[in-house]
Amino acid sequence: MNSSLFRNAAALAALALVPATTAALAEAEGSNYAALDEFMDVFQRVRSDYVEKVDDEKLIRGAIAGMLSSLDPHSGFLDARDFNNLKAQTEGNYGGLGLTVSMEDGTVKVVAPTADTPAARAGIKAGDYITHLDGELIYGSTLDEAVEKMRGEAGTSIKLTIVRPGRDKPIELTLTREIIDIKPVKWEVKNGIGVIQIISFSANTGADVRSAIRSIEKSLGHRPTGYILDMRSNPGGLLDEAVSVSDAFLEQGEIVSQRGRQRSDIERYYAKPGDDTKGAPIIVLVDAGSASASEIVAGALQDQHRGLIMGETTFGKGSVQTLLPLSPSTALRLTTARYYTPSGRSVQEGGIKPDIRVPQLSDPDYKTRPRFRESDLRRHLINEIKSDDPVFEEDAKDDPRFSMTAEQLKEKGIDDFQLHYALETIARLRQQPATTAQTQTSALKKAAKR
Repeated sequence: MNSSLFRNAAALAALALVPATTAALAEAEGSNYAALDEFMDVFQRVRSDYVEKVDDEKLIRGAIAGMLSSLDPHSGFLDARDFNNLKAQTEGNYGGLGLTVSMEDGTVKVVAPTADTPAARAGIKAGDYITHLDGELIYGSTLDEAVEKMRGEAGTSIKLTIVRPGRDKPIELTLTREIIDIKPVKWEVKNGIGVIQIISFSANTGADVRSAIRSIEKSLGHRPTGYILDMRSNPGGLLDEAVSVSDAFLEQGEIVSQRGRQRSDIERYYAKPGDDTKGAPIIVLVDAGSASASEIVAGALQDQHRGLIMGETTFGKGSVQTLLPLSPSTALRLTTARYYTPSGRSVQEGGIKPDIRVPQLSDPDYKTRPRFRESDLRRHLINEIKSDDPVFEEDAKDDPRFSMTAEQLKEKGIDDFQLHYALETIARLRQQPATTAQTQTSALKKAAKR
């Protein structure tokens, strides 16, 4: 068919549909007006008949919050208090306990404790439920109210009652608040291997990772045998910093794409030339608490065959939130896009599956403690792209260490089995000749199964 004729025919068809389209729009508009009328009726009834006088602003804010909470777990309205809290989290400096939490059926649930904070040192785990604060039941409170109670002046204490699935009795903990001055990146050298822990993706995380790589090489006086990138219990953060971290390990190629409502709303991010590690072997450690920006990095390195992903399946948050200011002190946090790994995978719901699954045997509760992920959240976004996952490895069941208890591991001086397993895997490459980064990743997989 002649293309110009096709366009003309399409135009004529469109003109023929104008009356029907106009009628449909009018019907939709009428439906919207009816819904608004119903809202105003409810608003007026509450104002006039509720048992106590209610502030109009409180009612309107409540309606806005309800509208946004009906969309997905990550969209919301930020008042002045929430806006300041978000800013403090992004900048990595606030007074509190160091917890990332969510609300599930009126109960506060722990997503992940932040490393080296009061919550982590007290042994709070992902999947724990917080039922009482200072002896007061918080069931039915909003998430913001619970977070506000847990934050406070450094040096003050707060009592938490924790319910942990698998435990018969609640756990009572008294924690002292600290200034949570999160240093997003920490590094150390173990047996000639560089270990880089990314705690959060806040401002300058990418630059800090590059600085850690240089510091590791300087401390050794030569290139390390390899690197372990530890992103366990990392709740995520800024998209730009996830791209920057990925770029530090990649020579080229796509890192992530984000796709909005329209087909044309696609933005792709690519690595710039120059791998800061010069192709050194990389193992990426993740678990159920690794979310969002952590999954972007893990997905990019996995799809580009640049690193071996080890640990447990990640959280599965594959959506992008945009902060839309409404006034100098309020903003709208709205889910505006989904992100995809270089191969076109969406991690929404399913997460990033490890190439080698290694449970955290050092945790005595790891078998009974349920994993809490995006798919457990009410009204979570459905993954619209159902693609076949590549074949992933299962537990190395023939490895005698996988049957050891936490106590037995502790007797052998192993207090972090996943990290220990990763270190041993990289150490096995010392006797092998230098290869390309992709070949090294394949060699790591073989070494992990020995």
